[in-house]
Amino acid sequence: MIESLFVLSPTGKVIIEKHWHELIPRRVVDFFNDQVSKAMAEGEDVTREDVLPIIASPKYQLINVYRDGLTYLSPVTKEVDPMMVFEFLHRIPDIMQEYFGQVSETVIKENFVTVYQLLEEMMDDGFPLTTEPNSLKEIVPAPNILNKVVNTLGATTSVSTRKMPHGMSNLPWRKAGVKYNSNEIFFDIVEEIDAIVDSTGKAVSCEAHGTIQTNSRLSGMPDLTLSFVNPRLVDDCSFHQSVRFNKWESDKVLSFVPPDGHFRLMSYRVNLPSQQNLPIQVKPSINIGANGAKFDITVSLRNTEGKPVENVVLTLPLHKSTTTLTAQCNVGQYMFDPVGKILRWDVGKVVPRERAPVLSGSFGFGSASSEAAANAGYNIGVEFLINSHSLSGLKVDVLKLFNESYKPYKGVRTMTKAGRYQVRA
Repeated sequence: MIESLFVLSPTGKVIIEKHWHELIPRRVVDFFNDQVSKAMAEGEDVTREDVLPIIASPKYQLINVYRDGLTYLSPVTKEVDPMMVFEFLHRIPDIMQEYFGQVSETVIKENFVTVYQLLEEMMDDGFPLTTEPNSLKEIVPAPNILNKVVNTLGATTSVSTRKMPHGMSNLPWRKAGVKYNSNEIFFDIVEEIDAIVDSTGKAVSCEAHGTIQTNSRLSGMPDLTLSFVNPRLVDDCSFHQSVRFNKWESDKVLSFVPPDGHFRLMSYRVNLPSQQNLPIQVKPSINIGANGAKFDITVSLRNTEGKPVENVVLTLPLHKSTTTLTAQCNVGQYMFDPVGKILRWDVGKVVPRERAPVLSGSFGFGSASSEAAANAGYNIGVEFLINSHSLSGLKVDVLKLFNESYKPYKGVRTMTKAGRYQVRA
């Protein structure tokens, strides 16, 4: 069971504290913050995302999720399925985003009452109970001006801030009696590339993580079947609870009754064994001298099906002893942070068959640290975005509707972007 929850700010302070059983003292949060600080101090490249998701303390196992600068921490003492805890911790910011549009320390503080009401309904005696947005909105109303004023002043009112659910279907993720004048459903296939590329351009590791985000605006109780042109490309799939898993296992089609509104239908992974699948190529050259170095970085397109690559940004962390940097580029603009020792090149949009973007220059460092700077590894972080392009080649084929007489409009968009994409110089 889940005993307690702490939501921590970016500085480690407690924003939300909720206990479903005995009170767990806040000193466990101090211990957790100390462990996070020690982990991040172990190396220059260690970030908050690299901290272990489970940290052991003398009495508790500290299961934590880090999202949007906030930490969701659940100390557990008894035998528990950790994946259940992780899923619940991820569901909390998902629900808050559904209610408030975004999740931040300020947003949570402005909606304390609603957040605590949601936590009360989402968990029963330490076990997840109601975690679907459509069901929760029937119980806990979304914040509006009236109940915000009432909650801020602490006044009583005849307007109830809680209501019993009504009109629910036998499916917890979908409301009953949904009606639209125009019946439509949209699918966004978004793939992120995680890759490590060596200095010769060969991919050391490369895989794509994809999600199918869906926005359903369909009347009644539609029963859908979605098929793909090449479904066997994907691996390690996970689905929304509305998807009938046996149908996917046998026929590789998605059969489901969709929730109303936005939801994640499916997530998957695709192995990309060949570097030919990489849509963008970065060729770095760094020549270290006695008291400095000269560098050239070239960007070229490879496998984009003739589509432009947008929002291209390259980030090069330099050695901490770097003192000066001069550079010039033929496309975009660059910026050097003398405090963080980071060179950022905002390339912008790269179009096929146009001149290749090039950034060249030099940087200097003190003679006392020249050996350390020469032996330091230089890795370039790459960001980019390609619209109307699926790196894996996954394509929607046919959408069939059952249980309703209308013909829905189907819209499909694809997008490929960089995840953790790193090039070794």
